[in-house]
Amino acid sequence: MYNLNIQPITLPGLELKRPIIISGPCSAETEEQTLSTAKELAARGIRIFRAGIWKPRTRPGAFEGVGTLGLPWLKRVKEETGMFVCVEVATAHHVYEAVKYGVDMVWIGARTSANPFAVQEVADAIKGLDIPVLVKNPVNPDLDLWIGAIERINRAGITQIAAIHRGFSSYDQSEFRNHPQWQIPIELRRRIPELPIITDPSHIAGNRELLADLSQEAMDLNFDGLIIESHICPDKAWSDAKQQITPERLKEIVDNLVLRRPKIGEDTPRVTLDELRKQIDKLDDQLLDLLKERMKISEAIGKYKFENNITILQTRRYDELMNNRRDRGSQRGLDEEFITRIFESIHEESISRQNEIMNKALSKKQKPQE
Repeated sequence: MYNLNIQPITLPGLELKRPIIISGPCSAETEEQTLSTAKELAARGIRIFRAGIWKPRTRPGAFEGVGTLGLPWLKRVKEETGMFVCVEVATAHHVYEAVKYGVDMVWIGARTSANPFAVQEVADAIKGLDIPVLVKNPVNPDLDLWIGAIERINRAGITQIAAIHRGFSSYDQSEFRNHPQWQIPIELRRRIPELPIITDPSHIAGNRELLADLSQEAMDLNFDGLIIESHICPDKAWSDAKQQITPERLKEIVDNLVLRRPKIGEDTPRVTLDELRKQIDKLDDQLLDLLKERMKISEAIGKYKFENNITILQTRRYDELMNNRRDRGSQRGLDEEFITRIFESIHEESISRQNEIMNKALSKKQKPQE
């Protein structure tokens, strides 16, 4: 289905082993902050340094990075620590400037990967270069759009490519800044098994307290690495302070990771039982979230029915719903009896919620005014 030529990422003199760790500040703010953070990371064994030079921000007026001014700082990082450096690029100009200052790797951000025109501009600029390119998932949960961005980079002749899973935007309230929706990178791995996947727990979490658990989850799913934001003084960071950690804390997280080896078949990797169960747990969490949202809508329907004097049970609608869900379930290879049991239970709970809403509204209406 996908005619891709993807080769392992290589950096001169560096043997990349799982987990690949990429770390550094959200933004290169000053030369001192950049070098100090890099030296602390290098002292703890980190070999790939990331820093935002150009920062796409949601609203104008926010700190959008120091721009090309910061690239000589990264050159000093390479010279003084021996680290490899990695930056985000969103335009052809960014690519030309980054390469001019000896940047070793680049990544395409979530806002850029959502725009095929922007990805193509970067692909055209990077054509002919021998440089690894990392592609973040688009902000919206669109796997085909993510794969399309990867294909554009590959067609430009870049074979050293990895995907960065940084979570997806959602209007729903959640503990995460961007919901991980693990099933999407899992499906990406199924479709393109040779493509390395690096998880970005910093942008998924938006909160440093969640980084360790998210990093372990990525390892449990047999992903290849982590890109984690670190800062010499996280609380004083100019952008995304809450999700950054000190180099010391980064080392603690990495040292405590449990790496489980997948069973290897004759030709292709096979996931372990633990990994399959982990996938089930993730999908079940999503089912529960969806059921929660469905019941909210049922309660809103109950309120509407009360206000418009409509009976709770609508037999015709119920019959149509059940027939529709059985048909759609069958199209997905699901047993009709199984689907019937599920939606009978869901409908029963919906009716119960609506009845409760009506009773509360009626009680409130009949209560004497004091």
